[in-house]
Amino acid sequence: MASAFFFDAEPLCEPSAPALDACALCAKPLGRDSDIFMYRGDTPFCSEECRHEQMQLDAIRARQAARSAARRQQLYSSGTESQHQESRKVSVAS
Repeated sequence: MASAFFFDAEPLCEPSAPALDACALCAKPLGRDSDIFMYRGDTPFCSEECRHEQMQLDAIRARQAARSAARRQQLYSSGTESQHQESRKVSVAS
């Protein structure tokens, strides 16, 4: 009896790894006899320049994400501090 389950090389609903047929940045076709410059394990680039540009873009995005997270944290912290301060204000009737 054949099994109903089998292994698929590309699971459904998951992005596949970039193919080694074009540069991930400029989409220049990569020939079998040309050098391929890799970044982050499986991302191909046609030149050191394209790879370096992608690395710079990733660094910029990471810095922007860190700033955004810090702003969100600061807003959250200041919001909870003001809530705590408001809850401490209690008027006592005599």
